[in-house]
Amino acid sequence: MTDVLGWRKKFGVLGPSTNTIVQPEFDMMCPDGVTNHYSRIYTSNAQAVSNESFLAGTTVIADNVLDAVDSVMTCNPDYLVMGMSAITFYNGVKGANDFQQKIENASGIGVSIGSHSTSAALAAYENIKRIAFVSPYFPIANKEVKRYFEESGFEVASDICLECPSWTAIAEVSRDQLRKVLDDLNDKNIDALVQVGTNLCMAQLAGDVEATLNKPVIAINTATYWHALRSNGIRDKISGFGKLLEEF
Repeated sequence: MTDVLGWRKKFGVLGPSTNTIVQPEFDMMCPDGVTNHYSRIYTSNAQAVSNESFLAGTTVIADNVLDAVDSVMTCNPDYLVMGMSAITFYNGVKGANDFQQKIENASGIGVSIGSHSTSAALAAYENIKRIAFVSPYFPIANKEVKRYFEESGFEVASDICLECPSWTAIAEVSRDQLRKVLDDLNDKNIDALVQVGTNLCMAQLAGDVEATLNKPVIAINTATYWHALRSNGIRDKISGFGKLLEEF
């Protein structure tokens, strides 16, 4: 017997309780026969965020993630998709591997996490060596993102942290603001632009900017959902979010 709507795969999605972007963006990318089942990782809506409180807040999310895993596993998902990115970059490649193993050990099934999904997306385009990235984070977290990408073999030429003042404020950053940031990051020596921070509304914008710039622009929600689909043998080509889902 198979699930009537999730007859191909049921994905359990793990995201912070304050995140309002992951769920609708993943649903927009969802092909027929795949269903998303969102499990919220409890966190209070951090205010007046600083370097120290950002790190502390994301640590709380990391500490609470297994409760969300336990909750979503009651619907018998086939696979998990991580809808929170900062903690998947901490402590470099080893930290990402350890985090992924923690989730897989607790659940007994596979998971796509933002850090590894984004590096896999960059590899799919081929010949990408020099990147620039934007995040809603504070400098302490951007440092961790940079470390991860450099350990993964990419040169990080520049980065911008938006220093959003609360968790929910991340979802309030407009498309116009994000487009300007991408323009500021871009130059002829950059092979690809990357966005991290799953509560930034970037999936469709990345596809639009990619077509304009004629170079890869990778949104982390797109990369993570793409990775989940492809890891489960789902090869559907999905338009509107850039070449990653359309061609790879």
